[in-house]
Formats: sequence, C-alpha cells, structure tokens
Amino acid sequence: MGSHAGGSEPTLDARMRAGIRDIPDFPSPGILFRDITPLLGDGALFRDVTAAMAAPFADTDVTHVAGIESRGFVLAAPVAQSLGAGFIPIRKQGKLPWKRVGREYGLEYGTDRLEIHEDACPGDCRVLIVDDVLATGGTARASAELVRMVGGTVVGFSFLIALGALGGESRLAPDRVDVLLRY
Repeated sequence: MGSHAGGSEPTLDARMRAGIRDIPDFPSPGILFRDITPLLGDGALFRDVTAAMAAPFADTDVTHVAGIESRGFVLAAPVAQSLGAGFIPIRKQGKLPWKRVGREYGLEYGTDRLEIHEDACPGDCRVLIVDDVLATGGTARASAELVRMVGGTVVGFSFLIALGALGGESRLAPDRVDVLLRY
C-alpha cells in the first residue's frame, strides 16, 4: 500500500469520512443526507466497514442479521456472512411476498411502515439489526419491535453512522448500540 503523510495509512474513521458525501436538502428541504455510495464503491473500504460492524458481535451467538431496507440490506448481508448468520429483510410496506407483520414508525421527515415475514425468526433466533444511519431511532426501534413480535431476541444494533443531535441512541436503550462513525 502507498504511504501517506507521516508514513502511516489513514485510519478507518478517516477513510470512512472520505467515502461519505453530504447531500443537502435530500430527501426534503433541511435534511442533510449522508451518501454512502462512494464508500460502497471502494471494495477494500466496504469490506473493512462491514468487518468492523460485525466484530463487536462476534461472541454474542448471533443467528440472524436483520437489514433495514434498503441501504441496510447492503451492509447487513456481508455482516451476516462474517458472523455465519442468516439474513432477515425488513422491508417497506407491501414489498414482502408472504405473510407478514408490520409496524408504523416516525422519521425525522415524516412517517413510514416496515414489515417482516411472520416466520422470520425461527426457534431461538438471536438477531443483530443493521442499518446505515441512526437518526431519530424510529426506524430501528420499529425494526426491533418487529423482530420481537415474530419471536426473535434482539442482540443489538450495528450502524455505520449515527447523527448524534437527533438522539436516536437514547430511543434504543437499553439495547446494545454500536456505531462506527458519529456526526
């Protein structure tokens, strides 16, 4: 690998920050969207990020990783593979093809509804919930409620980014929350 100032490689934190671009007023005026597509486009960084998201949960007997539509899918699938776990999609209303359970939740810019297949958590299912951004916590909390409604135990949450000013981490207490990058 090439050398950088001071002869050392940039930290994962610095690499992640460089791989995320800010998009003002998206999806609505006043929202600053953290676009992770440049990070996802860098194979080495993408691999390092998903490994770092999985690492804190390596010894927690996770059986399944739930990804929240849609960017959460992209992160959750490799996290699940890293942990030797199955993958559970948590999708927006009307997207799952089989019997499902749903929950409405609030966003920082409105409301939405998530659904999970009613048989998503068989037996003693221990679920890690993964998403790209933790904002107000409404989406993550609704996801945890869905996992519990279908019989799963929530082991914790793993996020790439947390927007601290919006207070999402406190809405997920007392569940374990791990975050790679805070803004």
